[in-house]
Amino acid sequence: MSGPAAGSPPPRGVVLDTDGVLLDSAAVHAAAWKTAFDSCLGELAPDAGRPFDADAEYRRFVDGRSRHDGAEAFLTARGIRLPPGEPGDPPGCGTVWAVAARKEAAFLDALASEPVVAFPDAVAALAALRSRRVPCAAVSASRHARALLAAAGLDTVLAAVVDGQDAARLGLAGKPDPALFLHAAGILGIRPDAVAVVEDAVAGVRAARRGGFALVVGLDRTPDGHGASSLYDEGADLVVPDLTTLVRRVWGRADDRG
Repeated sequence: MSGPAAGSPPPRGVVLDTDGVLLDSAAVHAAAWKTAFDSCLGELAPDAGRPFDADAEYRRFVDGRSRHDGAEAFLTARGIRLPPGEPGDPPGCGTVWAVAARKEAAFLDALASEPVVAFPDAVAALAALRSRRVPCAAVSASRHARALLAAAGLDTVLAAVVDGQDAARLGLAGKPDPALFLHAAGILGIRPDAVAVVEDAVAGVRAARRGGFALVVGLDRTPDGHGASSLYDEGADLVVPDLTTLVRRVWGRADDRG
């Protein structure tokens, strides 16, 4: 698919995932998860075999999910069942929340040494959509998303941000439930069937498909495009390598507008 069906108008709004789509932060999250999981695998299941795969297993079990849900999904896949614990559990390996807290500590350590930046194509695409009067919202399961977007200078070109803090406050279920996307579309004041969702995670694509959005876009930034098939398998209508390609295919070039 190269865009909306022939004769139909392009989506009137866009909801974009944050980590890996707008911000070059997915690798930082993946590395933090590897720090947390590998230490716990060594402690809880020394015979479990291979360490955490920060590419394939990150995308399959963790990417797009809340910290708790991601930790639980990966540990369960490795045959490790921990008590859930409490959100205030200190970093450790005794509960799911403790593993999530260990990841959080590793992530904050990484941020202290190297700030997260926006992808150049994200800056260009958001500017192009704004010039076309297409409002955009950013969504993330991370509680840090709003601050990171502001630090990267993207908050001024976004109409709304829905992050992990909002999800906790409002009781919004995490991906693959579409609640975060639907809430963002509601803030934009546009029906889901007139909104495009852009995601790089399979859980996010699945959520967008369940939400009944007009266009479900998979973003595959892998150098060899090896992530495209899994995004299509989960229901993406279109997979693109960058956001400027998306704008060009769906909304056309700026000089194409009459």
